[in-house]
Amino acid sequence: GYFYSRWTKCIRSSHDLSDMVYIDNYIFNKDVVVQFNSTVGEFVGYTELGVSSARAWNSDSGRLQGERAQVEGYCKHNAELYQAAIADKS
Repeated sequence: GYFYSRWTKCIRSSHDLSDMVYIDNYIFNKDVVVQFNSTVGEFVGYTELGVSSARAWNSDSGRLQGERAQVEGYCKHNAELYQAAIADKS
């Protein structure tokens, strides 16, 4: 059989969220095929299929804009909620 998954994660080390990084991995059979990293600002392919997918997705300005916006809309938003609900209470 075949296994496909997509994992997104937000990474930070500062309390003020200024160093937040958003990573979006596209995985096939446990290998990362394509990755979007907000530090890089575009998709990077790691396999033959991944390279062609990254090329196509990087040429779609709407898709890139949406991925880049995830740092603010997804990562920082949820980190602020987490801090307000849990971390700042301790």
